[in-house]
Amino acid sequence: MATKLTTRGRTVVRVATCLSLLIVIGAGFSAVGNASEKVIPSTPTTSGYQHIVVESGETLWSIASLVAGNRSVSDIEEEIVEANHLNGPDLTAGMRLWVPAA
Repeated sequence: MATKLTTRGRTVVRVATCLSLLIVIGAGFSAVGNASEKVIPSTPTTSGYQHIVVESGETLWSIASLVAGNRSVSDIEEEIVEANHLNGPDLTAGMRLWVPAA
């Protein structure tokens, strides 16, 4: 048994359908817009830093001690970790790192 809607009922159904579609489309555009606004971690400026490739057997401490000069090796270690967004001191051969210029 089919239900017949009045003219006003059909209008209400059309408006509700259009509003639902607009909400879905708006949510989609919002998601796409927010994706492009993600913050990308910045890399250190090239002045004051040099790019190196970690060799087999090198540790964060050994690299920091090479470039520390008169500065504290542990401070340089922390600086390297921050500059490269590392989660800890573990390095693998072939990694590319920004380190303070010696």
